[in-house]
Amino acid sequence: MSFADLIKPHKLAPGDKVAIISPSWAGASVYHDRYSAGIKQMEDEFGLIAVEAPNSMIDARENADNPQKRADDINWAVKNKEIKAIIPVIGGDDAVRLLPFLDYKAIRNNPKILLGYSDGTVLHLAFLHAGVRSIYGPAIMAGGFAENGGMFDYFKNSVRKTLFSTDIIGKIEPNMDGWTDEELPWRDPQNQSIKRKLKKSTGNKVLLQNGKVQGHLFGGCIEVLEMLKGTPVWPEKEFFNDAILFFETSEEAPSIDYVVRVLRNYAATGILQKANGIIIGRGASLPENEMDRYDQAFLHVVQKECHLNIPIISQMDFGHTDPMFLLPYGAKAEIDSSNGSFSILESAVI
Repeated sequence: MSFADLIKPHKLAPGDKVAIISPSWAGASVYHDRYSAGIKQMEDEFGLIAVEAPNSMIDARENADNPQKRADDINWAVKNKEIKAIIPVIGGDDAVRLLPFLDYKAIRNNPKILLGYSDGTVLHLAFLHAGVRSIYGPAIMAGGFAENGGMFDYFKNSVRKTLFSTDIIGKIEPNMDGWTDEELPWRDPQNQSIKRKLKKSTGNKVLLQNGKVQGHLFGGCIEVLEMLKGTPVWPEKEFFNDAILFFETSEEAPSIDYVVRVLRNYAATGILQKANGIIIGRGASLPENEMDRYDQAFLHVVQKECHLNIPIISQMDFGHTDPMFLLPYGAKAEIDSSNGSFSILESAVI
């Protein structure tokens, strides 16, 4: 499947119904107050109507034991003519078990917006395999919609530009108001009204400068992408020609050695050599200065081991820190490493 062949889903409008699914962990059954807050904030801000998929609210144990039920919810959502988008409750660690049960023909014949990040990377590659563009972005309980004390303006603006408009998305400015990965325990409902503390943002960080490049977007959570290599949904090598790769790490904060070994795999398979550039999301749950060590790991493999001179920008506002901006798979994008800017050169939707 070529990125040029990807089908764009239709944009959202207030009043549209969106399916809520639990493709990984059934978090809503454990932290229902957090889930309810995310649904309310999404509906109030964007005018969307949440529709729970048939199995989305089942007990966490039953959900874990039944990957086919979780896949059935996705198949139901894509076939349901009233549903305009699909949004996961939260991520997890085993959505890869859904792949044999997904109806890829139905996904292609009923292109709809799919959101999600982290373990949601699995579903994005499934939609990519079916030929449909999806969007790396929020879930209901984490990643934006259920933000403590209300959603960030930066996030809301990205949602509107990406999901509710057919205009070119354009330049993605860094959020200079600050960022957060603070954990306020969801088990205490009172924490939902407490704003999380923001850390100072220094903006995009240019690691490797080599002018201006363009390419189509592909990526996700590094650890989840590793689960997908070798599966039927992993793209053919040609897909990576002229790609701009986007990578981010989960809240489990994998070691520097792990990141280096993963990147060496991308080099050994020729993917790094085919790419035009790389953008890196800000790491979550990292000790002070650990993000700098991640940056050096990327530089070491790309520049020192592979002798490549492709632009790399890190510490960007997507992934496991908040607020985040949204990234449409396959969309044409541009890195200008002379000033550290990043732009998406088309719309995500039609």
